[in-house]
Amino acid sequence: MSNESETDADEETADEEEQAEGLQKGDVVKLAYTARTVDGGQLVDTTDEEVAEDDGIDTEQQEFGPRTIVLGENHIFPDVEQDIYGKEVGDEGDVTVAAADAFGEYDEEEVRTVSKDKIPEDDRYPGAHVDLEGEHGHVETIIGGRARVDFNHPLAGEDVEYDYEVLEEVTDREEKAQGIIQMMLDMELDVWFETDTVEEEQLVESEDEDEDEESEPEYETVEVEKETLYIEATPQLTMNQQWMMGKQQIAQQLTQLLDIDRIIVQEEIGGGGMGMPGMMGGMGGAGGADIEDALEDADVDAEEIVEEIEGAEE
Repeated sequence: MSNESETDADEETADEEEQAEGLQKGDVVKLAYTARTVDGGQLVDTTDEEVAEDDGIDTEQQEFGPRTIVLGENHIFPDVEQDIYGKEVGDEGDVTVAAADAFGEYDEEEVRTVSKDKIPEDDRYPGAHVDLEGEHGHVETIIGGRARVDFNHPLAGEDVEYDYEVLEEVTDREEKAQGIIQMMLDMELDVWFETDTVEEEQLVESEDEDEDEESEPEYETVEVEKETLYIEATPQLTMNQQWMMGKQQIAQQLTQLLDIDRIIVQEEIGGGGMGMPGMMGGMGGAGGADIEDALEDADVDAEEIVEEIEGAEE
């Protein structure tokens, strides 16, 4: 009986070791893929420009190429992610994702009648996509003063077939950062890592157990090292909608995925001027150098600048 238990335990250990081989949660990979509906073969998404062109997609309006994802972060359908675990670079897969796990089952109750006046005048026609009270839908019919609007996802009720190939495992930190940013914002940005020494105020722990609890806490200034991701700002980044609406969340994800302390967006002011760091406040503990420090680093005398300005005014 004991031998049987030992054999079972050995088999379980071997199974666990086998499961741990290959790609696992937290790995960063580049994927090529094409996803289509099972019924009808409608193109859902692809990284292949030729496939998109063959399906009549306007390829000038978007970029195509391998997609960088972090396994375990729901950057793709969970069923596909599970299929990738244990795979190696160069492996391919074919996964069918059920409607419920893709874009949801079709719900008849999500087809509702609304007043025609709630729909912008330019969108009052069958097939128009509309946003009403925070929900996105498409107009089915308009009769009299009423409109029928379907608030289901356009692919609700559709099973999706997902063909993929693992092209590369990304291990370089800068390439990881660039790939994740491109996935989030659909744009390429220059990034680099530095370890910065900064000053921080830390609470001094008292050794006196009898010290009055209502006494003012004591702080001391200490130097600490901060692992920092620098991102070079561009006009495109400044105008990017995802960035404008969710920079705090994006930065939080980056600090966690890349295991860093803070993020600094580096912005260059002027055509040949010095680079001034634009700090992302509240992101991973990021703080910034003040103007006096920046002037000192650039070897600029602040007092001389003030004297020149006052002289010009006179």
